[in-house]
Amino acid sequence: MRPIKWRQAGRRAARGFSLLEISLVLVVIGLIIGAVSIGKDVHRNAVYQRITSEFVQGWLLAYDNYLAGTGVAPRDDVSAPTGCVQESCATAISTPGTILCDTDLRNAMLAAGIGLPAGRAEGREDRYAYLDSNGLPHDLKVCFRNVRWSEPGAASGSYVERSRNVMILTGLTPALAGYIDHYFDTVIDARFGNVRQSDFAASAGTARQPWNRDERDDIASNIGAAHDEDQVVEVTAYMKMFR
Repeated sequence: MRPIKWRQAGRRAARGFSLLEISLVLVVIGLIIGAVSIGKDVHRNAVYQRITSEFVQGWLLAYDNYLAGTGVAPRDDVSAPTGCVQESCATAISTPGTILCDTDLRNAMLAAGIGLPAGRAEGREDRYAYLDSNGLPHDLKVCFRNVRWSEPGAASGSYVERSRNVMILTGLTPALAGYIDHYFDTVIDARFGNVRQSDFAASAGTARQPWNRDERDDIASNIGAAHDEDQVVEVTAYMKMFR
């Protein structure tokens, strides 16, 4: 009978993974992480699509239906229309018109027989809860107001301020703001188009302006210093109404 070589058997049992085996494991782990990341992005874009097409578009439709039904902007004077929300027109950037929000907005629409988007819940149709890229909650809110708005002037390259009714969207993450901007204007630009960052809505500049915050910034205004556990910074958008 041939004797067993215990030392050699022990060496085989203790043999580690080869470089090829380790590489294959790392590739599989990378694919799993990539799939999870892609899945999160797909889900987030689906949420953004729903917010834009159902909530934001729903409030645009509610505004248009109010105009069609009453002939004036929300809470304007029917007997002597000013053309401005709350019959309050902006006279300067620093003095916008009276804002229409919360219960006053909901009651104005319901009193005119206007149906409201589903929103967050009954009685909170002006709000929509969603998660940012770090998985933390935000509360999107709709209001209406008359503000100063930059538009092309008579001379080429010139801009003038005019009084315009807008939908105000607060509680936007930069990613959601960019999605809404691109959805309605086909380009992401905080200064031009029908969707603008509130800081640049009345700007007379001629150069395009990116949204001045991004997903790397946190809610505490730390620019470029957000961590995974931080709530992403919020921005405010204005969307111009046609009347």
